[in-house]
Amino acid sequence: MFDARELAVLAKAVDKLGAGFRELPEHTSQNCDLGRLEEVILATADRLTDNFPYFHPLYAGQMLKPPHPVARLAYALAMYINPNNHALDGGLATSSMEKEAVAEIAAMFGWSNFLGHLCGGGTMANLEALWVAGQLSPRKKVFASEQAHYTHKRISGVLQLEFDAVRCDDCGRMDLNDLELRARAGEAGTVVATLGTTATGSVDPLPEIFMLGERYGFRVHVDAAYGGYFKLASNLTASAKQAFEMIQRADSIVIDPHKHGLQPYGCGCVLFRDPAVGKLYKHDSPYTYFSSTDLHLGEISLECSRPGASAAALWATQKLLPLVKGGEFASGLEAGREAALQFHKLLRDSGLFVPAFEPELDIVVFLARETTNQAASGRSREIFAGAARRGLHLAIAELPTRFWSKTELAGLATTETVTCLRSVLMKPEHREWILQIIERLAEAHSDTTS
Repeated sequence: MFDARELAVLAKAVDKLGAGFRELPEHTSQNCDLGRLEEVILATADRLTDNFPYFHPLYAGQMLKPPHPVARLAYALAMYINPNNHALDGGLATSSMEKEAVAEIAAMFGWSNFLGHLCGGGTMANLEALWVAGQLSPRKKVFASEQAHYTHKRISGVLQLEFDAVRCDDCGRMDLNDLELRARAGEAGTVVATLGTTATGSVDPLPEIFMLGERYGFRVHVDAAYGGYFKLASNLTASAKQAFEMIQRADSIVIDPHKHGLQPYGCGCVLFRDPAVGKLYKHDSPYTYFSSTDLHLGEISLECSRPGASAAALWATQKLLPLVKGGEFASGLEAGREAALQFHKLLRDSGLFVPAFEPELDIVVFLARETTNQAASGRSREIFAGAARRGLHLAIAELPTRFWSKTELAGLATTETVTCLRSVLMKPEHREWILQIIERLAEAHSDTTS
């Protein structure tokens, strides 16, 4: 689980980094008592064991994926310098690495001429995208699916943009009829299309949203914070594949490298198709941007100080695992997708559980087979706790009952929502652990009926 051999690689890299500054005159730095340092670090390690095993395949709950070893090492190495990617003064090398890494992400979506940068995560990235949208379409509404991430409504409030939630269909995707009904009023400035909702991994019908955008004149922002990297996967459904193939037509895109991109928190990325939106960021700083005539990333970002270590980690990861179809990185995404499909089938065949619609990415939601959805909700909570006692960590979610409208539970709905179990199978190793997961889940189910 934890490979100490990585530390030997880090030690070599630290020596190499130090050699790059050997011409500097000696100076006295703040000394650290190594004995006390060891004591505190070991105490820290002890405290960190009070965690769920996010790195293990038996953790199949929330969207938590361990960073790749190369990302951990590159991040740690960069922290010996602690660069700041706001201005080139603070992060000369890592600013260049950020531009290269972001260009590789943009190229994955088919863009070569764009504006973009890293940020603290999907929330900040979406804030920037909606901020730009609000500047370009003032006094216009933001529309997003009712299954879109809750931050869109909250961000719109921060930006003082009016927000409207669009109904979703029985598979968790934006309902096109409801969107068109709202767009006809002429109040739509921006529509947020989610490619991989955080609850179910559902993919909004992007091609049709673009068609409505052309008809009614609204911008399309794609929130692909969770699902963006599936652009590289070869085993998607036809509708999901078509959505990802059309993503380059978006006005802006958000993706989170700290989700499927194997990065430490926090590392988000925002991209704009039109580089001219950079003018909206224009501001004066009498001391920050004069060290170079090259672009300072702070000139195209709402955030000021940003960790250069995040850029170093992302750059190193993409050098080791290029963002190409058919590559090692893409195969990891495909393995998670296969795990979700296998899990969905095993649940359906078990006779104990009823999954909702077939997953579009790598998230599966399901209920225990019960006579009412109230009983299913109660059983979900019991199984959640029982599975944790057996070392299997799932998640629970409150979702619309109609997500089970095409299953044998369709006639049992007496409430609008139901508490269900949810598994995020985003680690490649999940594919080999599905049988163990389903066995422990069945045992937890048995515990609740005895």
